[in-house]
Amino acid sequence: MTQQDFIQFDQKKAQIGQFLFYDKILSGNKNISCAACHHPKFGTSDGLSLGVGEGGQGLGPKRVSATGENRIKKRIPRNAPALWNLGAKDIDVLFHDGRLSASETYENGFDSPAEEWLPDGLESILAAQAIFPLVAQFEMAGNPKENEIAGAVHDRIDAAWPIIAKRVRTIPEYGAMFTKFFENVSKPEDVTIAHIANALAAFMAIEWQSVDTRYDQFLLGDDSALTAQEKRGLALFDGKANCSSCHSGALLSDQKFHALAVPPFGPGRTRGFDPMVRDVGHMGESNDVNDAYRFRTPMLRNVTLTAPYGHNGAFATLEGIIRHHLDPVSSFAAWDKAQTNLVPVPEIEHVDFAIWDNPRELQKVAQKIDIEPISLTDSEIADLLAFLHSLTGTKSVTDPVFGVPETVPSGLEVIK
Repeated sequence: MTQQDFIQFDQKKAQIGQFLFYDKILSGNKNISCAACHHPKFGTSDGLSLGVGEGGQGLGPKRVSATGENRIKKRIPRNAPALWNLGAKDIDVLFHDGRLSASETYENGFDSPAEEWLPDGLESILAAQAIFPLVAQFEMAGNPKENEIAGAVHDRIDAAWPIIAKRVRTIPEYGAMFTKFFENVSKPEDVTIAHIANALAAFMAIEWQSVDTRYDQFLLGDDSALTAQEKRGLALFDGKANCSSCHSGALLSDQKFHALAVPPFGPGRTRGFDPMVRDVGHMGESNDVNDAYRFRTPMLRNVTLTAPYGHNGAFATLEGIIRHHLDPVSSFAAWDKAQTNLVPVPEIEHVDFAIWDNPRELQKVAQKIDIEPISLTDSEIADLLAFLHSLTGTKSVTDPVFGVPETVPSGLEVIK
């Protein structure tokens, strides 16, 4: 990948986005920032199988539940996806189930959970994505009756975004920055959720652009950028192991949806009419039964930094998810819930593996597999792992453009 593969975002707008990304002012109860689930310490994820937003305290695998009425009431149903290279021009679908995509279905440029109520002025699919965690009850909005944002969401999704925008623009430092750096903002009162989303997108796209991997250097002609073992792994990736059939192109993702029989657990992303705890994947968006249990192919740069793996973090190690791809049937049968990394919450743990008491649903997940088994030796798996390590960025990982701010304009604590 090169600079030509990316949307050119404004550095000044990204400066505002940096503050917003780490500022808890965007959450309903002013206790969670975007960084709570997407922190650079954990490869822009959180190191957990299933994320925890509202009710959580601390960072990453050390995150714990608050107590009493403030405790965690539900886990986020899926693994927090990494944020690397989301400013690429070719990205046209986001979220594990693809519920946000570039589309003219609603004449606003996107097919999204907000349907025709998505706000105007969003400049990229990344900006559109940025506003949905803010209004998700168990991610950042909070529970009904706790705050005005959560209350507004339960009226209609777009009722909450103006409240968030007013919170931000009435903080003098934010108001001044938006007025200075956004050409269509002449006074703080002009700031909308779209301006906030565009600032967040600019920050994420610039901060976590990673094209300085040794693999990229190899593609640019530096034959010495990869070791002999990594080259063998690349040959397997493109050949016998068949990884590139889905992890294809410059993004190392076909942006399509595939069923891999990843062992299910957690609350699932259920719909109102679902009779059980489960996650049907892309079918929840497409309403096509053929899409049941299919999830979006993730991009692979910096994949070594973003454990655990799978749409629900079912596999603790990269080797584990590779071996699952090679033989999903055997892997599913042998899977042990000890591989999961979940924040301890006694009050809700009875739900975590409830699906394993439902043989019919388990059978449906286990039998929906879109890939063919492949036999690799332990040595070949080691070669493949070595190649995946060559996809880790260098300066983009160790010396980001902005970093974590010491303070934010709201004065709220920054999670470090």
